[in-house]
Amino acid sequence: MNRRLWLWGGAGALLLLFSAVVSLSIGAARPRVPLSDVWGILLHQVPGLSSWTEAVWPVSSEQIILKIRLPRVALDILVGACLSLAGAGFQGVLRNPLADPYTLGVASGSAVGAAFLMLTGMQFAGLGQWTIPVVAFGTGLVSLFVVLRLASENGKIRMETLLLSGVVLQAFLGSMVSFMVSISDKVVNQIVFWMLGSLALRGWPFVGALLPYLIVGFVVLMFYARSLNLFALGERQAAHLGVRVERTKIVVLVVSTLMTAGAVSIAGTIGFVGLVVPHLVRLMAGPDYRLLIPLSAVLGGTYMVWADTLARTVLSPTEVPIGVVTAFIGAPFFAYLLRRKKARA
Repeated sequence: MNRRLWLWGGAGALLLLFSAVVSLSIGAARPRVPLSDVWGILLHQVPGLSSWTEAVWPVSSEQIILKIRLPRVALDILVGACLSLAGAGFQGVLRNPLADPYTLGVASGSAVGAAFLMLTGMQFAGLGQWTIPVVAFGTGLVSLFVVLRLASENGKIRMETLLLSGVVLQAFLGSMVSFMVSISDKVVNQIVFWMLGSLALRGWPFVGALLPYLIVGFVVLMFYARSLNLFALGERQAAHLGVRVERTKIVVLVVSTLMTAGAVSIAGTIGFVGLVVPHLVRLMAGPDYRLLIPLSAVLGGTYMVWADTLARTVLSPTEVPIGVVTAFIGAPFFAYLLRRKKARA
């Protein structure tokens, strides 16, 4: 197991590093920053390595990389990791391959709270930069509770109605956000662009705000990795093997909702990341959550880096909302999974 973890983890880390460096060299600025300059600028910032590199690149290139593109790429990695881990958590504890923060309505629930704060001008009321994430977490948790209640019968969650409940709630919450957009004047563009997902004009303070969400979520999910493996056998069998089923379900669902709320509060509503990435990891490395969780975090960051790179370059200088790019990729993949599950049934 450790050998596989190091093998897959090392390959994933190298892919993520390569993707980040390539993304840093691509943008609307002309001429394009060469990859050699990107490596040099990054190494020049590392203590002890600055003497190894000679600053032969333009000062403007260094400013573009360090102050504009690097924080955005860092946010790509954090947002992708949070959404992928949340999707893995939802799929594991609910034993449903179609569950993710978007299809369960959790992302839309978090969006309602964030959009309401934008509409009322209370983005920084009381808790400063933490106001939107805290409120988004609360509304996302309420949305999750409603979905689980709609899908439950006699105290048990009916998996066949879970997805339908999430879609229904997502449509309802989406109409609430649309209503807030229709009555807003000054912030209508901000809310609409945020609904479609964007990391434009996000700097280092947002990286610092989202990082604790990822750290807490990753540590908790790794702690419950063995329990999630046993959940695949069914709740009764897992309980017989020593898993505290109800506590595990509550902790994993709450932590997954927390990571979703953090990502949504900063990047807006970005769908299908938590659906696509965990399935790709399962296809490559198998269903063991001790391996699936760290790989989902790494490949989720890689997936989001490339999606954001496409979003800001495919129609440059016009920027496409990142949620549009992930939907183009994720919707066909969702249809494939739905058809595959139907064929198995």
